[in-house]
Amino acid sequence: MDLSLRGKTALVSGSTQGIGKATALGLANMGARVILLARNEEKLKQVKAELEEISDAGHNYEVADFSKPEEVKKAAESALARFGNIHILINNTGGPPGGEAINADVDEFRSAFEMHLICNHYLLKTLVSGMRNENYGRVVNVISTSVKQPLKNLGVSNTVRGAVANWSKTLANELGQYGITVNNVLPGATATGRLDAIASKKAAATGKPVDEVLKDMGNAVPIGRVANPEEVANGICFLASPAASYINGINLPVDGGRTGSL
Repeated sequence: MDLSLRGKTALVSGSTQGIGKATALGLANMGARVILLARNEEKLKQVKAELEEISDAGHNYEVADFSKPEEVKKAAESALARFGNIHILINNTGGPPGGEAINADVDEFRSAFEMHLICNHYLLKTLVSGMRNENYGRVVNVISTSVKQPLKNLGVSNTVRGAVANWSKTLANELGQYGITVNNVLPGATATGRLDAIASKKAAATGKPVDEVLKDMGNAVPIGRVANPEEVANGICFLASPAASYINGINLPVDGGRTGSL
């Protein structure tokens, strides 16, 4: 099985923490040159140093705030100019705040749509010509199991994640002929800062301690615990590899079996 990414360049967004950082490290271990993309330059420098401990492939970073789509577009253009063709794009952005859809302000939907779908589209539009030229492209969108089964109290996220999932499937149909695959990874409850924030909000609403809320989340999973970021990253990295060349247009849950649908 060919899992080597030597000679390939990957752009990983949201890569200073959680699933994004774990994915960046995983891709570097597979031989890729990794370009980090996030808004905090100090954290980007720290992760770049970790990548350089893995290999001297020329890892680097670009700075952009995903609440400003034009900034993301410029960062993608800069990455293309500085590093040449980029073969792997990992779209990974923190989810919108929780709350019921009916109570959400219209601007919350608009902001989430721009941070997720619009920024993803800017990135891919900028990088796709290089993927076509080299007949190798891997686009992996890190979204949510809510595209299969909407999650309670995450109304804006459920809506926007569904839009990204269908954008992805449409592009998989359009780009497959060029050796470009487009897939989604759907993390379940994963030990990240976002999960801590969701647990804290639930604890405040129920009066339960945060530790107990987190334990309940783990107990709701057939495997009996929440995921480590590296476990989700493993699925992402596989889809980015040559071995996944005939996997296209899928939603891959990495949730320990929690989602109650096929």
